Amino acid sequence: MVESLLVFAVALSVHAVVWDRFSWCALALAIQAFYVQFKWDRLLQQGGAVFQFRGAANSGLLPASMVIPLLGVVMKERCRAAGIVYFERFGVVVASTGMLLALFLSVLAVGITKPMPTNTCILTGVAGSVIVYTMKHSLTVSEVIEVLEVLLIFVYLSMILLYLLPRCFTPGEALLVLGGVSFVLNQLIKRSLNVVEGRGDPTDFLLLVAVVGVVLLGLFFTVFFIFMDSGTWISSMFFHMMTAVLGLGVIMPWLYRLIQRNPVFWLLQFLFQTQTRLYLLVYWTFLAASACGVVFYQNAKRSSESKKHQASTITRKYFHLIVVATYVPGLIYDRQLLYVAAVLCLAVFIFLEYVRYFRIKPFGQTLRHLLSLFLDERDSGPLILTHIYLLLGMSLPVWLFPRSCAPKGTLPGAGALVPYSGVLAVGVGDTIASVFGSTMGEIKWPGTKKTFEGTMTAVFAQIIAVALILIFDSSVNLNASYAWILASVSLVSLLEAYTTQIDNLLLPLYLQIMLMA
Repeated sequence: MVESLLVFAVALSVHAVVWDRFSWCALALAIQAFYVQFKWDRLLQQGGAVFQFRGAANSGLLPASMVIPLLGVVMKERCRAAGIVYFERFGVVVASTGMLLALFLSVLAVGITKPMPTNTCILTGVAGSVIVYTMKHSLTVSEVIEVLEVLLIFVYLSMILLYLLPRCFTPGEALLVLGGVSFVLNQLIKRSLNVVEGRGDPTDFLLLVAVVGVVLLGLFFTVFFIFMDSGTWISSMFFHMMTAVLGLGVIMPWLYRLIQRNPVFWLLQFLFQTQTRLYLLVYWTFLAASACGVVFYQNAKRSSESKKHQASTITRKYFHLIVVATYVPGLIYDRQLLYVAAVLCLAVFIFLEYVRYFRIKPFGQTLRHLLSLFLDERDSGPLILTHIYLLLGMSLPVWLFPRSCAPKGTLPGAGALVPYSGVLAVGVGDTIASVFGSTMGEIKWPGTKKTFEGTMTAVFAQIIAVALILIFDSSVNLNASYAWILASVSLVSLLEAYTTQIDNLLLPLYLQIMLMA
């Protein structure tokens, strides 16, 4: 209930600043998602939710349902203020798509609930009517087709991935992850069919191709290894061979068509373009080696008598500190390089997870042993996703920053902190809350294991971090929007205390929405 109230507070705060016809839709969607969320929770408890979702968490439908619509609304408003019509319309499409995906998930929950909940059905029907009516008067025919395409991709991806990957997601996490992948796939198809030489940023195309490429790679091998054992040398050789074939024969030509130049030469020229980039790459290589060193050291400490020993919360937060040390210099000195490096790192992380999951020789079993030490209750499915969620939480504010609507490279006021949303919410806030809460916290928030002391120190630490950003990043000018920043940080820190969803993914998105508003 408190989590829902916090989500309502964020939604009302955003629409108090940005009020338009989509505000009515978002509020109607939030109210019906609040009611449907309890139906999903009951289905999860009774085991009647069609697919197997992650346990030890609620459905998360309400917080997830608000993310994409609110992100589209604030993006639309920022681009409208900058006079960029194309991206203003893009924000409208994002908001409409998010609402339709959330409504579909709500209808699914209502449809499989027995007996049929009459009041919830009425609320869902009213919310659906408001959303469809607004879309009819806000979208062009081509935009409506685009929204429906994303919905269709989402339906098929949900049926396939939720069946193949049981207990990896809650319904809300599935909405965010699969909705995002569906949108990326649709954008890639759209841009591939309408290639105009010299139009579009190659870094954006790299993100689209990388995400779609690794997802298609995973789907291909998941289906293939149903028919044969993936742990043999023959299967492993086939895995590596087909990865090279798909990479060089599909992904590279696809990227070449989009950027109109050799992807390898472009990437090498981009990475080593300036001396600053070379220094950053060397520094990041050192941090990556340090992270690997932590993994090997913690595994070396694990004795044969304590095979069930798991890494402590404080130990896992070492990686949060390493990620903060990685992202802050990139945000200050070269955000474009950070953008590309994060895309490449995501592709490597997902590829290594495939190697671990399929037990691909020679490193699959070793990765299983090394990473088992860092598992927690959120890794209840066959995939280990927490480290990927951490990378996504830090990178999404960088990837989703509306660069075309910020002519000077930054947004005015609190919007200047948008790229730092992941650093503030996860790297600083979540880390400090966990460390101080687990070591010194005594007063627990009602109904949770989180502590009052942890939340307050998280808020205080994020305010200090904002002050340091102001000192070291000359492009940030807050224009006296300190009260809004304090309210945003406080709401997101409270949400961290009460949410049972993956906070590494959810918190940066909510902080980004608040700062962009």
